[in-house]
Amino acid sequence: MNPRDIPPEAFHASGAEVQALDFGYVRSPDQDHATPAQHPVVVIGAGPVGLSLAIDLAQRGQRVVVLDNDHKLSIGSRAICFAKRTLEIWDRLGVGQRMVDKGVSWNLGKVFLKDEQLYEFNLLPEEGHERPAFINLQQYYAEAYLVERALQLPGIDIRWHNKVTAVQSRDGGALLSIDTPDGAYQIDAQWLVACDGARSPTRQMLGLESKGRIFQDRFLIADVKLADEANFPTERWFWFDPPFHPNQSVLLHRQPDNVWRIDFQLGWDADPEEEKKPENIIPRVKALLGADAQFELDWASVYTFACLRMDQFVHGRVVFAGDSAHGVSPFGARGANSGVQDAENLAWKLDWVLKGRASPALVATYGPEREYAADENLCNSTRATDFITPKSEVSRLFRDAALHLAREHAFARRIVNSGRLSVPATLYASPLSTPDTDAFVGTQVPGAVLLDAPLTKQGQPTWLLRELGPDFTLLVFGPAPAWTRDLPGVKVLQIGIDVTDHQARAAQRLDALPGTAYLVRPDQHVCARWRTPTEAAVRSALAHATAAAL
Repeated sequence: MNPRDIPPEAFHASGAEVQALDFGYVRSPDQDHATPAQHPVVVIGAGPVGLSLAIDLAQRGQRVVVLDNDHKLSIGSRAICFAKRTLEIWDRLGVGQRMVDKGVSWNLGKVFLKDEQLYEFNLLPEEGHERPAFINLQQYYAEAYLVERALQLPGIDIRWHNKVTAVQSRDGGALLSIDTPDGAYQIDAQWLVACDGARSPTRQMLGLESKGRIFQDRFLIADVKLADEANFPTERWFWFDPPFHPNQSVLLHRQPDNVWRIDFQLGWDADPEEEKKPENIIPRVKALLGADAQFELDWASVYTFACLRMDQFVHGRVVFAGDSAHGVSPFGARGANSGVQDAENLAWKLDWVLKGRASPALVATYGPEREYAADENLCNSTRATDFITPKSEVSRLFRDAALHLAREHAFARRIVNSGRLSVPATLYASPLSTPDTDAFVGTQVPGAVLLDAPLTKQGQPTWLLRELGPDFTLLVFGPAPAWTRDLPGVKVLQIGIDVTDHQARAAQRLDALPGTAYLVRPDQHVCARWRTPTEAAVRSALAHATAAAL
């Protein structure tokens, strides 16, 4: 079936029906061109990262071709944990509420040693945020909602059954050879973005590498659908050495449709094919849930993982995003979440360059900014993996001592690491930021993602992030100076005039006084702030933030 003929209700069906969606092959007019057709942006990979990038670009008025060698959504839970920041990005792309409505929202985590709870933590301990710390949502649902949104936008051309077989990078773009059920054809991409996963065929075709550590351990994923509501709250539970799975670790998450995701550590010697057999999975699950638990095995997989990244994410007009650029272990939910943040970082930069509002130097800054974020994710992911799976007796002694101390002592809880859960990176060294010249306190330094806050607008509730413009926003506490009306591509938002900070949370989170101003990028990162802004200072910051002053 032509994907555009799929009825909207099909994207809201049951999990089994969504996974069964088949996106039919449609012949492109490009296949009849005598010479390769040219496109401003081609994205390889219709996963969460590629689709988010394509939607962002299309909403900015760009035409995008998305190539995918498959014709189905992903199978199984896979990247189930989507973070607050990802939801905020998806809000901007028109799918955030859909994800939240279907997903299971949670803020609280608990850590156990054997059968004893050591402590619990709240990832969003304060009020005044629109989105929860996380939702759990099977990846196929997330992809379905993104595909549905993409099909609503005229600028996106998703081509299923289109396998890229060769990439020739050259000045001004890249030439792609593509195989289809109708034979091969070529297209010319002014910009090519590879979102084609950890094994990235694009990376291999260009002779590029991803380097890092491969961890010798195996984990079993068991998605089980319970017959009745389980006696577990909607929280993240992590066990070290539980009695039902001794000497290993176990992670439990609730998903929609009364499906529970359980990750069992198996050890390096486990046989993946044997461990995936139901007769071996069911006893493990019953040991956790109880011998009388009634459930169906929904999906199972055995995985190993690596912490890897490319040296550089930008290679001329070819850019890598998501797992194709960097890969992490699952502990911390940093894979898909960091990939969607890659997409957001890249989308506005490509848009500005394609519209002639900035030079390609702006796209080049995607490299150092997201490579820095990848290093932060890799560091956290590697430390979590080393803590969960000690590589020596000394490491195990240290870990076990930290776990025992964590019962009583807060300092030890900071050492226990079952995965530092995904938060957006603060781009401290970004070349697009203007350093502070005034004194501020708090976390909202140049390079940080702007924190959300509840506001009212014309008497109706709204949120700070929802009131930002599609390009730059100058956030002013109080009346904005008259010259701000002449700033190009800048929305001026006056707190106290255009919107009301009725709970004073925006002022508190931004350490704002009357006259304080924040300049916010299109991807909602702070890039400059002042107590009393001047026109010259703001224009200079804008020049920095668009790479015009680099």
